Amino acid sequence: MTFGLGVSAIGQGLLWATLGLGLFLTFRILDFPDMTVEGTFPMGAAACVAAINHGISPIWATLIAIGVGMLCGLATGLLYTKGKIPILLAGILVMTAAYSVNLRIMGRSNLTLLDKPTLLKLPFLEHLPMYFDSVMLGFVVITILTLVLIYFLQTELGQAFIATGDNEKMARSLGIKTDSMKIMGLMVSNGVIGLGGALVAQNDGYADVNMGIGVIVIALASIIIGEVAFGELTMNQRLVAVTLGSILYRFVLLIVLRLGFNTNDLKLFSSVVLALCMMLPVFRNVFNFKHIWKRGVSTDE
Repeated sequence: MTFGLGVSAIGQGLLWATLGLGLFLTFRILDFPDMTVEGTFPMGAAACVAAINHGISPIWATLIAIGVGMLCGLATGLLYTKGKIPILLAGILVMTAAYSVNLRIMGRSNLTLLDKPTLLKLPFLEHLPMYFDSVMLGFVVITILTLVLIYFLQTELGQAFIATGDNEKMARSLGIKTDSMKIMGLMVSNGVIGLGGALVAQNDGYADVNMGIGVIVIALASIIIGEVAFGELTMNQRLVAVTLGSILYRFVLLIVLRLGFNTNDLKLFSSVVLALCMMLPVFRNVFNFKHIWKRGVSTDE
């Protein structure tokens, strides 16, 4: 594994960690899966790339991507809370609708950023060595995003959001408008996912309507691998662990490629890795790993 590939894996891990942080808000705090992300991610990419192609600066284009992501979250939230549609189906409906919207935004199935300005061409990134631009951009974005989420979750509004996910009935008894909390959570989550789509599109140099397929697995892998690797953590530490999990996941994929596996099998391998990580508690119980680790294997007859 060369140094350049390692640096590239870190950069990719930092940029894709935005997906893990976005999904963490719904999957771990609100405790439900949000399929909207598979439509929000390419929509954020499409909106950003289309805006840049229309002469809008990369910074504003990225903010537009966050905005359209929040709109996707709002649509899912309204279908779920006001329309009483199950959250899984609500997410699938918005995800499906997003495909057609993305085609409208780009005017075709894919759109490139060839010779266009991007965040990676900002003055303070332009003269860095190869792959270090994505590392620096990812580090800055993830640091700011993590600090903002840590601050938000410690506010009164953030605590009401956490309480809604922990125990909805108790939250209602405390006067918390749980439907509003769910809508807010979905909007913030999908806004972050839209940001991730914009960053990845600018790093890759294009947006494609199909780039959202399987991204929920990538986001879940960041969350699960981070939790498995670092064990019991506080809420703030878990946010940091998501980013580290995303980087570890990229290194796992890099090792797989270096072993000679076909790139077409990456999504299959991603699903297998995620399934194994999620089943780890079962393996621990079956094989009593925790007992063996603490006391050692008994040699008594």
